[in-house]
Amino acid sequence: MIIAIDGPAGSGKSTTAKAVAARLGITYLDTGAMYRVITLKSLRTGVAACDEPALAELTANTIISFTGVLPDTKVWMDGEDVTDAIRGSEVTKYVSDYCAPSVVRDALVEQQRRIAQGNSVVCEGRDIGTVVFPDADLKFFMTASVEERARRRQKDFEKLGVSKTVEELVKEISLRDHKDSTRANSPLRKAQDAVEIDTTSLDLEMQVKFIIERALPLLKQ
Repeated sequence: MIIAIDGPAGSGKSTTAKAVAARLGITYLDTGAMYRVITLKSLRTGVAACDEPALAELTANTIISFTGVLPDTKVWMDGEDVTDAIRGSEVTKYVSDYCAPSVVRDALVEQQRRIAQGNSVVCEGRDIGTVVFPDADLKFFMTASVEERARRRQKDFEKLGVSKTVEELVKEISLRDHKDSTRANSPLRKAQDAVEIDTTSLDLEMQVKFIIERALPLLKQ
């Protein structure tokens, strides 16, 4: 069984996906983290988002893996634990640019499909139900107001020791929404058969329960 969860930054999809996977006892495939890994490595090595040949080579030579028990999964890049580094402000600022080139997305999508083959997984991102797993058994599209998403992101940054105002984050998130929704390759959009979940006034437990209630009957089949 494949559960696809899409939505814009800060909508709650990552935390919810991890909790759903943990409750159901199935694999959490953190696709967003994979793109953040490529962004981090590109920024470190000076590879520009517009340099597709260099990006293709970098992606092909990057080993991405996940270890640990949910919700405390570790993300590894070429043997280095980059779990916190890929959530930094610089990576967050540029990840949409590095997600856009087809050479990056095509290579990582193939990796994601191989990981999911023959397994039950929960995946979250921006094109999981439309591009990566168009035949997913369950599809959800999570959203929330920009202000609420900014407040959530501010709390995430505080945990990393980064100080940003809600106003700054509203501008950053709005810009990222525009980039994600208008990019030529796999833009952010709701799949026609996805169930929309507005998380603005929902806590985590309510979000998780909503999805699990729809997933359990399929797992029991």
